[in-house]
Amino acid sequence: MNHDEVLALFDRRLRREARPEGPGQRVERAGDVVRQTGPAHGWNGVLWSGLDEEGADAAIAEQVRHFGSLGLPFEWKLYAHDRPADLGDRLLAAGFTAEAEETVMVAESAAIAAGPAAGPEGVRLVPVTGADGVELMAGVHERAFGLAGERNGDHFRQQLLDGLAAGTLNAVLAMAGDVPVSAARLDLYPGTGFAGLWGGGTVPGWRGRGVYRALVAWRARQAVACGHPYLQVDASSQSRPILERLGFAPLTTTTPYTHP
Repeated sequence: MNHDEVLALFDRRLRREARPEGPGQRVERAGDVVRQTGPAHGWNGVLWSGLDEEGADAAIAEQVRHFGSLGLPFEWKLYAHDRPADLGDRLLAAGFTAEAEETVMVAESAAIAAGPAAGPEGVRLVPVTGADGVELMAGVHERAFGLAGERNGDHFRQQLLDGLAAGTLNAVLAMAGDVPVSAARLDLYPGTGFAGLWGGGTVPGWRGRGVYRALVAWRARQAVACGHPYLQVDASSQSRPILERLGFAPLTTTTPYTHP
């Protein structure tokens, strides 16, 4: 896998030429900014920008006005190679808050699909197909990640239901008997060649047993079956070492800048 070629493909297909993620969402280019706008439970924010020092502040102010007029909090996805070099500082000055930096990691789906076909002993993998499975996933994530507040939990549930209805989401539960102990999802981005790994939350007491690895391999097989040659994940500092051992390579870093 050629790093520069894949990064260029990632920037073009998932950022500059991005498509709406779900119902009621639209992607539009406003000058040198590509943004997604939609319902409050969806992801709203800036996907790509091609700014210079002279126009950056005005472009930032325009996005604040746009989402503010709709009453929507939003996120500016800033990548390490974005310009100008001080764009992060400009966002902070405009009232944004920087979240934790993540590493964008990529792997070839077919290589990762060769991982374990099942969970560890005593655990079975169950696809999520409807509202009951979504409710179990939400419960796992609340225990694994501590989703803050009922509103965030409701947004998460609606995002999953939208993805299932649109056919762009493959989700899976790891069950120990009748108890869900881990959950994860695969977001398909049609026409891009990429599929995104999200979630992968395991409840305390079940970590370090190979459940996460099994969920990654399960999702890789779904990506291959759906014709997506690349897997992409925004990895935290905790998950990056695990993903590197599985064969993922760092592509760049990204920092979410959020505006209320």
